[in-house]
Amino acid sequence: MNAESLTVNKEREVQVLNGWLMLPVVIALLLGGIGMIVCSIMRGGAGMEPPAVLSLLVPGVLLIPTAIIMFCGFFTLQPNEARVLILFGAYRGTVRSSGFHWGNPFYSNGGQRGGFAAHMAELQAQTIAAKTGAPPPQSKTPSRHKISLRARNLNGDKLKVNDKRGNPIEIAAVIVWRVRDTAQAAFDVDDYENYVRIQSESALRHLASAYAYDHGEDNEVTLRSAVDEVSQALRAELQERLAKAGVQVDEARLTHLAYAPEIAQAMLRRQQAEAVIAARQKIVHGAVSMVEMALRELAEKHVVQLDDERKAAMVSNLMVVLCGESEVHPVVNTGTLYS
Repeated sequence: MNAESLTVNKEREVQVLNGWLMLPVVIALLLGGIGMIVCSIMRGGAGMEPPAVLSLLVPGVLLIPTAIIMFCGFFTLQPNEARVLILFGAYRGTVRSSGFHWGNPFYSNGGQRGGFAAHMAELQAQTIAAKTGAPPPQSKTPSRHKISLRARNLNGDKLKVNDKRGNPIEIAAVIVWRVRDTAQAAFDVDDYENYVRIQSESALRHLASAYAYDHGEDNEVTLRSAVDEVSQALRAELQERLAKAGVQVDEARLTHLAYAPEIAQAMLRRQQAEAVIAARQKIVHGAVSMVEMALRELAEKHVVQLDDERKAAMVSNLMVVLCGESEVHPVVNTGTLYS
């Protein structure tokens, strides 16, 4: 089955009745049913005819379960929380306004897996976790299919992948996301939280293989030198992947980036060698500039006249003094310049 054959759901925001207005109505129905039953019993005790007794008993018996069923229609929503309304398998809309509400009591806990199969799956997961020593999975209880619209953080684990040049690296990212379309999150994917986690890991792996860790060519974007650009690319790829789940990615940032342990020492020596070479280049460039300046100043101020051989000797001595790592001890010449 290809992706085009799947039905894409779109959220429809609906309004339901105020719970505070319906609460006295439901209580009145319950009390009215109890009152009718009591009156019918009193009539029966007074010796009245059965039709007079049944005229209150039957409505009273019907009102009590009706009121109890209507009590199941009350629900509350906190700020940045929504509830998906599903009636007999059909999507009826989403309630986004916070407060105390009343809706059709037959709205189901759509999208929540329950029953014996879910219980057995949960027990199996707990058994596997006990054998492997992993923490037991947290059970998800039905909550009338409420979906949080708040921003959430996904702090990914460290992943070991190969960069563009094949070097093994460790990379991790933190992702800030929120549910934008509740219908897509509830119906277009099986478990949107697990979907976000898996797709985030896949996108991070793909991103790491598309860029080099460091030492890129001219104007090449690398993972280490262009963190902001890489983060924007990660966010764009995540948004493309998670859009089908109704999820909006607010931010994506790399939190860990390093060479894998097996090549970390070799890469550290390489970086140290490159740093030494870069420092030597600056030292030599500065020394050449200083020697050039010294010769020019001596010539312009007519301090001393030097032939080419003496200039070469002076340049050699100055380069040794300026580029040497250890302290230079000069030899004082007490004779003539040419001795």
